[in-house]
Amino acid sequence: MEDSTIIQEFLSYLTFEKRFSEHTAKCYGADLVQFAGFLTERSAQAGAGTEAIPLQEGDGTATAVAMRTDTTVDQLLLAVDIEPVKAYLVCLNEKQYSKATIARKLATLRSFYKFLVKRNRRHDNPVMAVRTPKQEKKLPRFLEYEEVKRLLETPPMDNWLGARDAAILETLYSTGIRVSELVALNMEDVDFLGEVVRIRGKGKKERVAPISSSALQVIQHYMEFRNKRAESNPNFDPKVLFVNKHGRRLSTRSVRRKMDKYLKMAGLDPGISPHTLRHSFATHMLNNGADLRSVQELLGHQSVSTTQIYTHLTTGKLKQVYESAHPRESGNNENEL
Repeated sequence: MEDSTIIQEFLSYLTFEKRFSEHTAKCYGADLVQFAGFLTERSAQAGAGTEAIPLQEGDGTATAVAMRTDTTVDQLLLAVDIEPVKAYLVCLNEKQYSKATIARKLATLRSFYKFLVKRNRRHDNPVMAVRTPKQEKKLPRFLEYEEVKRLLETPPMDNWLGARDAAILETLYSTGIRVSELVALNMEDVDFLGEVVRIRGKGKKERVAPISSSALQVIQHYMEFRNKRAESNPNFDPKVLFVNKHGRRLSTRSVRRKMDKYLKMAGLDPGISPHTLRHSFATHMLNNGADLRSVQELLGHQSVSTTQIYTHLTTGKLKQVYESAHPRESGNNENEL
């Protein structure tokens, strides 16, 4: 936001010090622009000499279309106390934003004012006393083993694009990697001898994850096709693992399109996303006896509380299996306690 120096400082801090991705920093910026627009409009209505055109919500990204103010945006942001924050949440709720979106916007404000305190621009964080809206717990969706098997066997292996797509699906499921991490993989990141993959995760943090020998075989098969094609095409990027037909790095959107194609071919729910394979990986790992801390490390979660959501899936599955095997016991267990 050109009108706010402190927003720009905060975004630079996220990008260069916290090493957040450009996409993540952009999302934080959009949230702050929207909040600044709310403050500006509120100030105008209070007769503070400010004129503003309200923020427009187009594709989901808040944008300040125009703003003319006698009280600068920075002054409004620095002068915030708890009341404008509460009023902002009421406004978001009236516009029927989801609880998850409101919680995210509140988290952005909390981080922003924490930054201002850290830089001695404020002595307190006005957002700390504001409660985050209670979230509806939504369990992540996952595929059963047979569904995963059906999906992985769908891409044709006799041409280079089919072999690439098979390698993509195998890698997603075998490592639990995020799609953004998958498309960032380079040739050198796959260690065939050690059977591991080096992954660059959120915040540019690196981790090493094991990968199955069957997935490595599929990747090797794809690389043979890829390398032959690269010999006759000088535009192929020599370092990138998963490339498009022009030899350049695949986008996350392209991976989603490929997934949609194979879901349809396999007769699976088209609502399934590449991230569902990550959920499936975590759930199947826990079902097979892996401990929570190990799965946390494999997924690259900073907090084990993020990983704990999968224990609800595995507990529910175990209960279902138990009840189908012991219908009488499950029905009478309350009398035995």
